[in-house]
Amino acid sequence: MTQFRLDGKVALVTGASHGIGYAIASALAEAGATIAINSRKEDSVKRGLEAFKADGINVHGYVCDVTNEDDVNTMVTRIEKEIGVIDILVNNAGIIKRIPMHEMTVAEFREVVDIDLNGPFIVSKAVIPNMIKKGHGKIINICSMMSELGRETVSAYAAAKGGLKMLTKNICSEYGEHNIQCNGIGPGYIATPQTAPLREKQPDGSPHPFDSFIISKTPAARWGTPEDLKGPAVFLASEASNFVNGHILYVDGGILAYIGKQP
Repeated sequence: MTQFRLDGKVALVTGASHGIGYAIASALAEAGATIAINSRKEDSVKRGLEAFKADGINVHGYVCDVTNEDDVNTMVTRIEKEIGVIDILVNNAGIIKRIPMHEMTVAEFREVVDIDLNGPFIVSKAVIPNMIKKGHGKIINICSMMSELGRETVSAYAAAKGGLKMLTKNICSEYGEHNIQCNGIGPGYIATPQTAPLREKQPDGSPHPFDSFIISKTPAARWGTPEDLKGPAVFLASEASNFVNGHILYVDGGILAYIGKQP
């Protein structure tokens, strides 16, 4: 269906040199969009560009810290001059620190919130004015199941992702009349390098207890993959979702719908 095509669109996917962002950027490119990615570190941008090139995808890379407003404004201006006005923004850049709350420093808490919540605010703020001028725009915030649930050791991450859910709804509320749709994707537990420690085999060869726990709590009985997020991302970036706004699409294999098996 042509309404899912992104030909002629410019998409910025933050933190897309690997993992979920890489998969989403690849999917948007496959649908026809011209892609820009960023990372805080030059070597990360370089690795990302090389990986995309190996997959036959041409992307534009920028070194930019999404928590630095001057950096972001400079990057957005460059993208507009070199590629075009941004039609699609995917706020994917994020970190997690798994530390018990009473052991976490205030600096560590602030770092997570700065990247995972303030970053999407800063980048969205930078692209919205020209989306308004152009008469359309798509903003996709990568939320989390921790936008809905708490869990041990992720207080900062859950606080940031809960805030990102509400930022998503507020962008919808403020800018929907300008034909800007802001939605979120809430991944479940996705098999990426970031979650690899939670899937490591034990010394005796048995599964990691958390790995077993997640599989038991997921009706799909598996971890998700970055590829599972491609279709939802293309949908929310395309004209197929023009009347979908302020929604968080949870791609979690059913975890949030499931109470779990009786012991």
